[in-house]
Formats: sequence, C-alpha cells, structure tokens
Amino acid sequence: MQKVESYVVGIDLGGTKIAAALFDSKGTVLKRELMETAGARTAKEVVQRMIDMIRSVSEGRPLTGVGLASPGAVNSQDGIVIHGTNLPEWDNVPLKHWMELELGVEVKVVNDANAAAWGEYVRGAGKGADNMVYVTFSTGIGAGIVIDGKLLLGKNSFAGELGHNIIDPNGTECSCGRFGCWEVFASGTAIRDMALRSMESRPSMITELANINGEKITSRHVFEAMALNDPVAVEVIDRSIHYMALGLANAVHTFNPDRIVIGGGVSKAGDLLFPALVEKTELFVMDPYKGTFTIEPAALKDDVGLIGAAALFHTT
Repeated sequence: MQKVESYVVGIDLGGTKIAAALFDSKGTVLKRELMETAGARTAKEVVQRMIDMIRSVSEGRPLTGVGLASPGAVNSQDGIVIHGTNLPEWDNVPLKHWMELELGVEVKVVNDANAAAWGEYVRGAGKGADNMVYVTFSTGIGAGIVIDGKLLLGKNSFAGELGHNIIDPNGTECSCGRFGCWEVFASGTAIRDMALRSMESRPSMITELANINGEKITSRHVFEAMALNDPVAVEVIDRSIHYMALGLANAVHTFNPDRIVIGGGVSKAGDLLFPALVEKTELFVMDPYKGTFTIEPAALKDDVGLIGAAALFHTT
C-alpha cells in the first residue's frame, strides 16, 4: 500500500511579523507566506490571521498538525501563552484551543527559543546529537535543551531560561528585575553596553565603523573593530567571551550535552568568536567534561522558528 504523504504547517509568530510555511514529511518547504502583525487590535485578530495563513499555505491538503512558536512564557502542555511581548492582549491566550476549534487538527505550541532549539536538533546543527544545549546570544539570551532526544520543557514549560541564571548578584540590573543575570554580561546588548561604557573614557574605532552607514552601535561593530585590533573592542570582546564561556560551562555541568549549538546575532561573528569561545569553555569545565562536547554555530538562520515549530510533529 502506498504511503500517504503527510503535511505540517509551521508558524513563527513575532511582534511585527507572522511567518507560515507548509512542510512535507521530509521537512521540505512547499509554500510560505509572511504577514505583518501591525493593525491587529486583539489576540483573536492575531489568531485569525494565523488561521487564514494556514489555510492559504496548505491549499486544501490534509494536515497532520500545526506547530506554533510564540514569544513569551508558554504553557506547552495546555497550549496557552501565559505572557507574551509586543502583541495585543497576549496574556493567557488559549492558542491551542482556539486554533483546534477552527482547524480541526492538532496544534502544538512552544515558546520561540524552544522551537529554535528543536529545529536545530532535528534539522540543523544539532542533528545526530543525543543531548544538546541551544543558546542564542542576541538582544537577550534564549535557550532550549534537548535531553535523550526529547525537548526539555519542565513542569510549567519554563525550562531552559539560562539567560536568567545569576552569574554575579552584584551585577547590573536585568530586564527581569533581578541583578547579575547571564544576559547582562554576555548578550549582544551587553557587548554593546560594555563598549559604550568603555568609550566614555577612551576613543575607539567602533564609533567610526558604525558611522560609515549611519548605524547605531551594535555588537557587530565591536567585533569588526576587534578584527582591526582596536584596543577597546579587543578588551570588550575578551571580557564578553569570558562570560559567555562561563555560562556555557555551567550548562555543560548541568546537562552534560554532547553538543552546544550557538545562534543569534552574536554568532554571526564566526571565527572572531568561536575558536576563543571553545577554548575558554573547555578551560572552565571540570576535567571529566573536557573533550565530551562540541560547540557549533546554528545552521538554520532566519527559518529556525518555522522549522522548529513544524518539527514538533517529527516522528523519525
């Protein structure tokens, strides 16, 4: 008997855009759409836009399910977004219930960091690993954990908030209201802020590099200046990598992964980042852990949320 092809729709919901794509059983994208979230005044309007996009990309094909990556705190067991960001009325939204009523197929909901982690594990740089830690260094620090081939969600689906592990209780205040979280030392924002503080007393090429295209200073400019041996940038990146590696070493001791996958804007620094990050992390871990893991750049780029959401129905 011929096997019937199965199709899944992945949704990546963001504060400004919604991306939807139809995937076949091999993970190939057959059709995709992008829509602005601007103009939606209520949570139900946002949900209706997603439902319309799902129907459009599926083109009448029978769906196995819909996977959805949402920003904010998500109770994946019940499919409820407890608290979201940059979306109207995005608190205690019963996404799974609302969408299943309309679509008549199973809907799985995870937060965007867990979707990205699962996407990299199934289709990207984590493929073939048994245990993987995914970390994205961007505006903040997001993370997702895969243990023995399963996405680690925790009791309330809040597992993996590594960015809010406290590195130094005497550190800077974090957006979460506590002090000294990992992300205030090692995120892209932290790198930028550290550079700005250093430039209050010393000149740096960082400013010149940003001014070339009239851009605001970001971590990218700091890495570019470091490549030109700018003293401020070299010092800032060295300190940042120290703290990035410190957090990764803590993750190694906690989860014993065979692979760590690094995503986010900071990861685009490539060879300016990874050799030093690998060396420093190895230095920080205890002897039994040395040589037991690799650190790899993420592979799926901007599609990671879409792919990860759809891969929630991955069964092979």
